[in-house]
Amino acid sequence: MPSHHPVAFLVDVDNTLLDNDHIAADLKRHLEHTVGPERQARYWAIFEELRAELGYADYLGALQRYRVEQPRDPRVLTVSSFMVNYPFANRLYPNSLDVLERFRAWGPTVIFSDGDAVFQPRKVERSGLQEAVDRHVLIYIHKEQELDDVARRYPADHYVLVDDKLRILTAVKQAWRDRVTSVFPRQGHYAHDPKALATYPPADVSVERIGDLLTYELPALLAAASPAMSPGRTRR
Repeated sequence: MPSHHPVAFLVDVDNTLLDNDHIAADLKRHLEHTVGPERQARYWAIFEELRAELGYADYLGALQRYRVEQPRDPRVLTVSSFMVNYPFANRLYPNSLDVLERFRAWGPTVIFSDGDAVFQPRKVERSGLQEAVDRHVLIYIHKEQELDDVARRYPADHYVLVDDKLRILTAVKQAWRDRVTSVFPRQGHYAHDPKALATYPPADVSVERIGDLLTYELPALLAAASPAMSPGRTRR
């Protein structure tokens, strides 16, 4: 039976701890150089189709579908090597590891992500994030739907959730209400999406970058938790 803790920390990966937009831009350049502009564009079209179908980003799955369309193109194999061996640690946001270390001093700290079963775990491992949280890693298909499993594995009186997507923060807030403090780092393209900003209520805590959380003490994070709000409402 897992130990019960006063507080546990759930921290997203892409564009929260890791600059995934930069990784995608590097992949785009590599594809354009390797297979050319037209086939590079086709890969991303397949990628978006697959994301709409699955509900999460599947870079390797999109590559496999691209290969079905181009079964005699050996260059696809160099792309898979680029993706799997990418130096993810170089794309950690400044102070990401420091924030995780600070959280760990206060309670269990868990990587809380969604994605495919190969590339996402590889990204977490090679970036150093897995080691930074003592291998406490949860990767789901739709993580906001798995809160009962999270609570079973990491039982706590209160949770602090850090995520760059207001959609995720809102869904978890609706489920856990003032049992969770939602933290919104304004990093990456999702965090600056005008539609999302207009649709979802603000998080309990907003910071410009993940490193800004080093200025917060635990009591302030706990006290910031508010009851759930309906999407579309704003706090006065």
